[in-house]
Amino acid sequence: MGLLVLRPARLQLPGATMSETAEIEAKLKDSPLFAEFTDLELHEFVSLVDVTRAKASDVVVRQDDFGDCMYILVKGTARVVHHKEGHYVDLARLKTGDFFGEIALVDHGPRSADVQAVDDCTLLRITVGDLSALAGIFPMAGFKYLIALGRILVDRLRRSNQRYVDSLIFPLPGKD
Repeated sequence: MGLLVLRPARLQLPGATMSETAEIEAKLKDSPLFAEFTDLELHEFVSLVDVTRAKASDVVVRQDDFGDCMYILVKGTARVVHHKEGHYVDLARLKTGDFFGEIALVDHGPRSADVQAVDDCTLLRITVGDLSALAGIFPMAGFKYLIALGRILVDRLRRSNQRYVDSLIFPLPGKD
């Protein structure tokens, strides 16, 4: 028979107050990533990850830097910017509940864009180790997280494919 090790759950997120931890849990409940989580699974997940703060104009992740984590924006707004040869393209605006950097959890490769805080932001930093720890404690929660992440990524890919097809069929005037 294996040894069962119980560890006390942290009462709050590292770097967060008790009320902020409760507020973060409440916001995450509304996120599609955590829609299937029980209250206990969500509390444990939140106790495993770290809070990161960014001031307006701070770059949270830099294009071409290698990544090892993803982020969930729990407060504030950010912009996603791709740059090449002196040209900058705004790809997206992120708001509370949005996440980014998830590809780094899979391949640890270079970031595909900068993510810059538009205003002061509070983010959760999630590593592979955090997800492994969650799966070790609540295997179904780890499964639920990966399925939800996969569904969201598939939806993003479908929308991106549709925009690409639309750009081929309906090109912008003057772009011949």
